[in-house]
Amino acid sequence: MNELPPVVTPPKRTGWIVYSVIVTFLLFVTVLAVFALAALVLGTGKNIRAQTHAKYLEEFVQGDEDSRNKIVTIRLSGLISSTADDYTGADGMVGEIRDQLNQAIDDDRVKAIVLQINSPGGEVVASDDLYRAIRDARDVKPVVVSMESMAASGGYYAAMGADYIFAKDLTITASIGVIMQTFTLGGYENSLLDKLGVRFYTFKSGRYKDLMSPFREPTEDEKEMVQSLIMEVYDKFVGIVAAERDIPVEKLKNGIADGRVMTGKQALAAGLVDELGYFDDAVDKAQELAKIKNARVVRYVQPFSLRNLFRFMGKNDAAKLQIQISPNRLALESGKLYFLPPHMFQ
Repeated sequence: MNELPPVVTPPKRTGWIVYSVIVTFLLFVTVLAVFALAALVLGTGKNIRAQTHAKYLEEFVQGDEDSRNKIVTIRLSGLISSTADDYTGADGMVGEIRDQLNQAIDDDRVKAIVLQINSPGGEVVASDDLYRAIRDARDVKPVVVSMESMAASGGYYAAMGADYIFAKDLTITASIGVIMQTFTLGGYENSLLDKLGVRFYTFKSGRYKDLMSPFREPTEDEKEMVQSLIMEVYDKFVGIVAAERDIPVEKLKNGIADGRVMTGKQALAAGLVDELGYFDDAVDKAQELAKIKNARVVRYVQPFSLRNLFRFMGKNDAAKLQIQISPNRLALESGKLYFLPPHMFQ
């Protein structure tokens, strides 16, 4: 009896097929997104508009959509830092806000700027950079601040660059002061680590090269040195508030410039803000200072790019389950100066 030849089964290529389908799908979605955004920007829609040679697109917020006059609203939100991430430039949020201010200044149709602040403060240098950028902008066009939930310490410092400041009655603001923290692990005589036999050795080029080291107690002259540094920065903060708010320096130092936080209502009574109000009130004031009757309010948004899309797709944030029984606080970096209210750090 003749036997049938064996059936040869081709090797499975399921993995390659699935991979090819996924890659094709992602490319299709990317191309579709590009065409969709191009149609939105270049079409007849008015929600997002492109400007020639502009870094940011414009998104309509409120007001007269057909008005030639524009008011730009810029958000200063979160911890103030110059540290860059994947979505900001070399100067981080400071550079991003500076770029938006510059675009508003260069656009002849922009008549005023409304800066929305919701920040507990942050790094000293970054806060000062923002203040100077806002101050430079107000020399060209009116700048009005609208404080939201919090505009304290470095957030208040930045607000000093504006022409006019609104706070809500329950806004947390002020906190005029400077803080620097370090910690001690031990390693010095009779500490717990010393009793466990742990030793630390530091080789340094100068007496103060290991200033604020966590492996030893600070000396008295080191404490004085750090305190002197803090007071120098504090004096600058108070000096700016005194000059911008027309309040004597000594009155501030002997009163409210002791690090305390205040509500917007208390800040108004102390002369730290100009008026209680909301975002719409800030827009009305911006129109008044710009001497215009109507305007369309817009905000700047980042344009779509494949680079940002792939960054987002490549970002691997592992899912985390956190149980928190106390308010969220900020962990300060040892040895770095901050403008922050006392309840925001640990």
